[in-house]
Amino acid sequence: MNRRRGAPLCVVSLGGNALLRRGESGTIEEQFEHARTCTAQISRMLRQGRRVVVTHGNGPIVGNIVIRNEAARNTVPPMPLYICDADSEGGIGFMIQQTLYNHLRRHERARPVVTLITQVVVDPDDPAFAAPTKPIGPWYTAGEAARLEAEKGWRVVRARPGGEGEEGRAYRRVVPSPRPLRIVEAAVIRRLAREGVVVIAAGGGGVPVAEGPEGELRGVEAVVDKDLATAVLARELGAEAVLILTDVDRVYLDFGQADQRGLGEVSVAELKEYRAQGHFPPGTMGPKVDAALEFLEAGGREVVITSPELAVEAMQGRAGTRIVP
Repeated sequence: MNRRRGAPLCVVSLGGNALLRRGESGTIEEQFEHARTCTAQISRMLRQGRRVVVTHGNGPIVGNIVIRNEAARNTVPPMPLYICDADSEGGIGFMIQQTLYNHLRRHERARPVVTLITQVVVDPDDPAFAAPTKPIGPWYTAGEAARLEAEKGWRVVRARPGGEGEEGRAYRRVVPSPRPLRIVEAAVIRRLAREGVVVIAAGGGGVPVAEGPEGELRGVEAVVDKDLATAVLARELGAEAVLILTDVDRVYLDFGQADQRGLGEVSVAELKEYRAQGHFPPGTMGPKVDAALEFLEAGGREVVITSPELAVEAMQGRAGTRIVP
């Protein structure tokens, strides 16, 4: 029997901006360097006896894939959004897989690390399909926006006030972001993790799919929130903990203001009260808080939120925000 089978399981979620930082040009060298920083911490967690499943965001990167799609549309047929989701899941997963493997090899016998393209079931009648809100891809002028809506049936909205931006490009495509219901490959991930394999799964929230009457799956034009997909996966795996790595060291109240206050250990009830007071906006910490509450209310033991550099210290209670039932 594999000695790691009984070890506690933690799902580690890397934010998309952990690999592609604001203000950088986004070269592959920069992305690999950030991946090495993140996986150095994951390697330490594994050496301390935890089992780990890794999820990750794809926000800036899948947007770049969509831009390439559009730039080459007269030469190469553009791919649907769910294929772009899968492309980003494979590419980012490869960077995490390789850098983590290399870290582990330096410190112990290399253990297997695999990336699994993951399908996430969503409800085709989810209200999000009637009201898309997730911005993706490049900026457009008003004329380009109207043409794309007419030719492709996209929803393109003004995302900048007035006519700001290069050449009046104030519009962006928005796509649905339905709630994740089930991870198709959860049983496979659970089996691999039980055997000590480090699995990278549900990248970018996974590839959204709808389930037909006979159980057949088909991709849908949407993106799934990475944090909510992580909560669903962690619940289905029976994980004890979720570690969410983002671009701040902890959860803050009144974030960005002169009197902002960082949270150390906080209960579900306290966090719900802070959420009701409006401390966690939808575009920033909101999805992470929602995911933490969902996981803990489904039986999870703890959620830790911090920056990649502080991951191990946060899991030991010496940094970050720890949320408990």
